[in-house]
Amino acid sequence: MSISTDPIKYKRKISSVAFYTLGCKLNFSESSYISKSLEENDYKIVEFNEFADAYVINTCSVTENADNKFRYFVKQALKINPEAFIAGIGCYAQLKPKELLSVNGVDLVLGAADKFNLLDYLKNIDKDYSKKEHSCNINEVNFFEESYSLNHRTRAFLKVQDGCDYKCSFCTIPLARGKSRSNTISNIIDNVEKIASQNIKEIVLTGINLGDFGKTSKKSNNSNFLNLIKELDILNLDLRFRISSIEPNLLSDEIIEFVSTSKKFVHHFHIPLQSGCDSILKLMRRRYDTELYKSRINRINQLMPDACIGVDVIVGFPGEDDDKFLESMSFIEDLDISYLHVFTYSERDNTHAITLPNVVDANSRSKRSKLLRLLSSRKKASFYNKHIGSSHQVLFESENKNGFIEGFSSNYLRYRRKWNPGIAGSIIKSKFTEIDSEGFAI
Repeated sequence: MSISTDPIKYKRKISSVAFYTLGCKLNFSESSYISKSLEENDYKIVEFNEFADAYVINTCSVTENADNKFRYFVKQALKINPEAFIAGIGCYAQLKPKELLSVNGVDLVLGAADKFNLLDYLKNIDKDYSKKEHSCNINEVNFFEESYSLNHRTRAFLKVQDGCDYKCSFCTIPLARGKSRSNTISNIIDNVEKIASQNIKEIVLTGINLGDFGKTSKKSNNSNFLNLIKELDILNLDLRFRISSIEPNLLSDEIIEFVSTSKKFVHHFHIPLQSGCDSILKLMRRRYDTELYKSRINRINQLMPDACIGVDVIVGFPGEDDDKFLESMSFIEDLDISYLHVFTYSERDNTHAITLPNVVDANSRSKRSKLLRLLSSRKKASFYNKHIGSSHQVLFESENKNGFIEGFSSNYLRYRRKWNPGIAGSIIKSKFTEIDSEGFAI
């Protein structure tokens, strides 16, 4: 870690810090872990819309929109405190440190290796970091830094894996996160026990390529994701586990079958598809085809008819003409799934996809995105309607939202009831009688 010896810029000590996190659940777990380390060292953590001495933005660079959001939140922070110290950390900070540093008001940029050293930088705030880069060669990031989020009180995000060895043609994540590596099962169990001691009722297992769990910096595969969930399932703890996004080629029949009989793992899967057209999947350099994907969905529904299945889709990828888009949409329409996360393709530097011909115009991308979002709404409505009249185990949150208490069932139905502090943070068996005007189960 190099700290500049330039003249002192910040004369007052930083005592309060605010965080804002862009992107995935893994980013949220890391932000929470970093903020916790600051809190343990006598820094006051405040909300991002409050006055703070320093504002930290944990960045994402999956889409162009995420980059723009970074600039927006820098401006918001400076409106609250024009003299604030602004730090950008995370994926965008690793990929484009110079671009991030060029944003007016940004003082410090920490990439993949240094973001967990934020405390050290803040302790030495009398040094001038202004316009200094602290990114690294991503190939040197071969260590695993554990983290988990306790911000949601009733639910925690636990990072068990990081990085990715896949080379999807549209993706910058391997450049921002490095190679695939994992925590050990014993360390994960220790973290689970710490989380459970805080009266947390649900843990979401997170990673960049979660199904690739088991790889370490030494390249060994002494364990795999199935080993992990089997070990977690036998813990004598009063909580449930949710699996975050997992690649279809890594979601084996054995994992599906195990979850179907587990008492702790809920019936909820999020499985990236990206396209329902095999020729586009090849251009994307995905590691499966539509036949394999459909077999995974069918197996889940066969063993767990109540399961919620979320799907990621990218529209407007180069080469996706009208016929290929309609092929993709028809494939998705025939799938028995619950909702979509729709992403509009955006060009990213240093990816193979930007060299591909037959670029889709912005207007077509926008129209296709709207069509798939409408399809998602229909899929979600069908999923909810299917469960009217049934009862579910609902974990209610602890926040009073305009006189209501909200929560999620084990299979990811959103519930809402009149505010009742007596059930906050508890798992309550709840009957689903109808859908309200805002799409909640009631």
